This record gives sequence, structure tokens and C-alpha cells, in this order.
Amino acid sequence: MARRPEQVAEVLRQLAAEFIERESNRTSLITVTRAEVGDKQNRATVFITVLPDSEEAAALDFVKRKRGVFRDYLNEKLHIHPLPFIDFVIDFGEKNRQRIDELGRQAEENNKKA
Repeated sequence: MARRPEQVAEVLRQLAAEFIERESNRTSLITVTRAEVGDKQNRATVFITVLPDSEEAAALDFVKRKRGVFRDYLNEKLHIHPLPFIDFVIDFGEKNRQRIDELGRQAEENNKKA
């Protein structure tokens, strides 16, 4: 039973990615990076990244507006009851990791020049 929230989170991540790909107007690239489900499985958080960064607010507004339709989609595909309350948030951890990678590459380039 300890693995169940992780299993549900992975399926939720996949379904969220499929749903966003289907519903998005493709003015920005919205990527589902991960999902977390609470131990009681009554709440879930779907983490996304958006490119370009300037479209983050619009993309987050879009996915939050579509939560009701997403719940209906989950109800068809994910057979757990009750369905958890779903929230979407920007994955700042992933953004920070990307920034660290970028700074590392810049430092390597500077070391090669020196």
C-alpha cells in the first residue's frame, strides 16, 4: 500500500500530459514534469514547466481553468474513488535545476577561455 500514492502520481502525470497536449492551443510548450499525490489521495499537485517563460502566467491560467474538464477526463481514465482535488503549479525546482545547468555550462566555457 505504501507505493500506491506513487503509482497514482505517475499515472496522473501521464494523463495530465496527454490531456494538456490534446486541449492546448500550442501557443506555448507546456510540459508536465511530475505529479504528487497526498497519502490520503484526496489532493494531487501536477507540476508543469512552460516555454517560453513569458507565457507561464497564461499557461497556468489555462490549466487551472481546465481543471473541471481534466477531472472528467480522469474519471474516464483513472479508476479511483474519490478522485483527488487537482491543482496545477509551476515547477520551480525544475526551473532552478535548468538555471544551475546553464551556469555550469557558462563556468566551463569561461574556464576553457582562461
